[in-house]
Amino acid sequence: MNLLAYLKQHKAGFINLVAATYIMVMLPIYALKEPARMVQMEVDVLAKNIDSAMTLYAENCAFCHGMTGEGIGANPALNNPGITQMDYDSLYRTIAYGRYNTSMPAWTQADGGALTDYEISQMVALMQNDRWAYVQDRVVNLGLQPLIPIVSQPDPELLERVAALPNGETLSQGISLYSEQCVSCHGPDGLGSKIATALNDPTLRATPQEDIEHTILNGVSGTLMAGWKNILTNDEVTALSTLVKEWDTIPSGTIPLPETPIHVTAESLELGESLYASSCSRCHGVEGQGTPRAPSLNVKSFLEETNDLAMQQIISLGVPGTSMPAWETRLSEAEVQAIVGFIRAWEPTAPEVAVPARGPGGSGSGGRWQTPGSSSTEQKGPPWMRNGYPTEQTP
Repeated sequence: MNLLAYLKQHKAGFINLVAATYIMVMLPIYALKEPARMVQMEVDVLAKNIDSAMTLYAENCAFCHGMTGEGIGANPALNNPGITQMDYDSLYRTIAYGRYNTSMPAWTQADGGALTDYEISQMVALMQNDRWAYVQDRVVNLGLQPLIPIVSQPDPELLERVAALPNGETLSQGISLYSEQCVSCHGPDGLGSKIATALNDPTLRATPQEDIEHTILNGVSGTLMAGWKNILTNDEVTALSTLVKEWDTIPSGTIPLPETPIHVTAESLELGESLYASSCSRCHGVEGQGTPRAPSLNVKSFLEETNDLAMQQIISLGVPGTSMPAWETRLSEAEVQAIVGFIRAWEPTAPEVAVPARGPGGSGSGGRWQTPGSSSTEQKGPPWMRNGYPTEQTP
């Protein structure tokens, strides 16, 4: 019997023999690789959860807890070892069910919140893994940075005038406290903001002082106004309530809008460059050098004397009586911020004297912005990963 005939006769047995041999050879190899595969799978899942949680944080948490978890006003910081080392169940319950008698609401959908149970577990993963530098980038790239004033510096000359008023010492203390603790939500001169009502208001001035103090101490349920009874002394509460009652005696501008810089990332700068080229360069020049139609932006005098919020206001509201239009109906707030960030990037190399281009739009390379030290080699994967593993290194 030749080999071919033998194989045909014993075909089934031969196939079984080959299969058994394959299993015997491959099973040990698979067993050796399986632990590493499982570890890599866990790493991939963690990276995906952290990435999703950064977006959830930007959309829901940054306005109260800051872009890097630093805390805003009475809202606590999250970027500290006390949070990172907290056990899973405690973190989960805090996010899901909130904290009684504080501005921290319940986030679980079962209690009327916006997050699913799985999304809350993703937030826990973010809290337990220190990735705050990357969270800031996500907040900026989504245009959700809380551009509210954090701390203001009272005008010294006006503060002297306040000190000469009846109750001047108490009012001065109230102004200093307000500048440090309250301006982040209630705005300069107590005029309110997007997230909190005005305190410089005739209706509040007609409210009994003890009612105002009760609100400061205990907060307002269902709002971002937290209770301050564990933070402020009785004298400090009295100083703030006196300020609210007598705000009509305080000179306007005593608590000004602070210079809050706009944060940027490589992505926001790229967006700003693109928007500037399409919307601004025709009048202000390709490189911001100015033209006969509009002044230079890429010059030390303008960049040193104009803060980011002022620039944002100029772009949004325009300049009456000039050819500078209001862009607030055509550009989103995030797009305006991106343009401001791109213009601000000129400051380190801005010339002392601008040389305007001769024609609209001017000429020049208008080269692309690049992160210092970066190269053209594209790096793939999340920036907080190195060789597939989360790292503790931050930018």
